[in-house]
Amino acid sequence: MELGIIGLPQSGKKSLYELLTGAKASESGDKIIAGVANIRDERFDRLVRMYAPKKEVPAKINIQLFPKIESDSIKEGKIFTDISKMDALCHVVRAFKDDSIYHALGSVDPIRDISMINSELVMHDLIFIEKRFERIEAAKKRKPDPRLDAEEKLLSRMQAHLEQEKHLRTFSLFDEDKKLISGYPFITAKKMLIVLNVGDKDIKDTSLVSKVKTSLKELDIEVMQVSAKLEAEILSLDSDEEKLEFMEDAGIEEPALNILSDLAMKTLGLISFFTVGKDEVRQWQIKKGSSAPEAAGEIHSDIQRGFIRAEVMKYKDLIEYGNEEELKKAGKFYVMGKDYIVEDGDIINFRFNV
Repeated sequence: MELGIIGLPQSGKKSLYELLTGAKASESGDKIIAGVANIRDERFDRLVRMYAPKKEVPAKINIQLFPKIESDSIKEGKIFTDISKMDALCHVVRAFKDDSIYHALGSVDPIRDISMINSELVMHDLIFIEKRFERIEAAKKRKPDPRLDAEEKLLSRMQAHLEQEKHLRTFSLFDEDKKLISGYPFITAKKMLIVLNVGDKDIKDTSLVSKVKTSLKELDIEVMQVSAKLEAEILSLDSDEEKLEFMEDAGIEEPALNILSDLAMKTLGLISFFTVGKDEVRQWQIKKGSSAPEAAGEIHSDIQRGFIRAEVMKYKDLIEYGNEEELKKAGKFYVMGKDYIVEDGDIINFRFNV
């Protein structure tokens, strides 16, 4: 699964990429930069402290940092072709004021910037539909096909939806509809997270988040705010004690990067489960709604093929009772079959035979 980071020039998307991946983003011009980000999850950290394993493996997300979106790249259109290949998008929006850093549109106005980018994404999808209409018409002249008629009707409804400045992620599709347009590069159908990059003095003021959420209420877009500058300062500190003291002084309850990790997982439609022991504690990612055998397949195809049962502990129960022995005494150890749908935070041991 890949998360694409997009935004206008000087929005802070490069800084956010560096914070997430821990890697320096080179000056790439018009090239995409690929990186990997460790998911920040307090549950994983706590399980590591509890089991003190020889090896710890956090979950990871593949991230693509896109070049700045500006008039030339919009006209050429290639950037949207690349963006359409992502599983979900993170749109970084400048909300900090700094006269020494220019703004591509002349002034800081997050809602205007969001609206502009959203309009371009809608336009991309409308142009694709128009081109698809032309191809359908040409194909129907060569040979009538009921599937082409059905696709044309579906695309007409999608076109009307987009023309109201609505995104396709809010457009209802039946399974038959999904088959008709499978593989089509609709950007507005992708889940999106908007990250408002605010000034360090504005981090406790959430009024802008509320305002943006209100403006986007019909588009199904997650919104959060972060001060990339402040987060960089937190990460630069050596000890956990220093970080906690800094956060207390700044009035921050939780690093925004932790919240961002959680929202990124949600945006990608992923949940986590854990495998634990003295040898290794590992966090795994699966699509929400996955069955126990499907989760087992993330570890190894042989475990899925030979699946017998899943032995499940709930993270909250383990924390409440302190250890596996007390949890089992309380009757909170569950044995689940192949129809069990894995829940976020499950701690699972798979039994299998191949």
